[in-house]
Amino acid sequence: MVFDLPGLAAHLQIALSEQDLATSTAPIQILGVNTVELATSTDLCFAEHLDQADQVAASKAGVILVTESFPKLAGPLLIRVPEPRRSFFSVAECFIPSAPIPHRHSSAQVDTSASIGADVSIGACAVIAAEVRIGARCVIGPGCWIGPGVRIGDDCLLEANVTVHAQSSIGAHCVIRSGTVIGSDGFGFRWDGQRHCKIPQLGRVVIEDDVDIGCNCCVDRATLGETRVRRGARIDNLVQIAHNSDIGEHVILVSQSGIAGSSRVGTGAVLSGQVAVSDHVDIGAGARVGGQSGVTKDVSAGSSVFGTPARPIKDSLRQLAALSQLPRLLAQIKHQKQELKCLRDRLQALEGVQR
Repeated sequence: MVFDLPGLAAHLQIALSEQDLATSTAPIQILGVNTVELATSTDLCFAEHLDQADQVAASKAGVILVTESFPKLAGPLLIRVPEPRRSFFSVAECFIPSAPIPHRHSSAQVDTSASIGADVSIGACAVIAAEVRIGARCVIGPGCWIGPGVRIGDDCLLEANVTVHAQSSIGAHCVIRSGTVIGSDGFGFRWDGQRHCKIPQLGRVVIEDDVDIGCNCCVDRATLGETRVRRGARIDNLVQIAHNSDIGEHVILVSQSGIAGSSRVGTGAVLSGQVAVSDHVDIGAGARVGGQSGVTKDVSAGSSVFGTPARPIKDSLRQLAALSQLPRLLAQIKHQKQELKCLRDRLQALEGVQR
């Protein structure tokens, strides 16, 4: 993709001023996007904060998108837009590599009973098992294993080494990043008095449309019934979703968070990094859970919680503030104890004199 100035202005749906055009002494071609610090003369970048002025002035970028209130500076061509970040990413999307030309690598193994849609690409050493159905225009990366009876909707991307176990269902327009495992056995054992006995995991995983799952995640199959990830959910790398969990629409699960069995996360909730959710917990719609929190009880819809155990964020912050005062308070108590001892010693001395 290549943008000249008129093409860039047309894409952003703005009109360049004569001053903007005059600032550019040579033809500008935008061949890519980058940060302000690393951009070259063929890159577009953006700045949205006034304290970035020095970085902008020193940048070698071809064009920098800035806010309408950004100061005038000598240096790169500045184009003023209402929302530089949004405009920048609308351009950045044009530089996403196009989908590969549909092909089936000679080393891929596809069972004769599998149904493969139109324009599907299957990478090297991928294995497609019996009775699998894959929708149109999907990309199955190298080393993927798609188990028996799996259903995958249209326009999905499975990067390298994704494993999808038997009977799992993946909707349309989903992205599953490298190393993720869908539908492996849930972690279920019972103690029979002598040893831990495996509980059969006979359910499945259902992933609805437009779900994005990062690298090295695990979504376990249900013991019975299904583990479900609903439409529009966004799951970061290294996330664990246990058996029979229900992840609501448009939920965000940030890296290293873990959802224990049979827990529910409501629509639009956000769980920050390293949040741990106990089993059979309900997190309400729109709730926010701060990083490294331990959620052991239900969280009401729309609330913000933090800490272990998770509690309203204002309470947690007050308690943390109080904890920070402990060294001073301990020193004060130690000093007061010394003063009390001195007073007792003096009182005992006075009592001895009076006798």
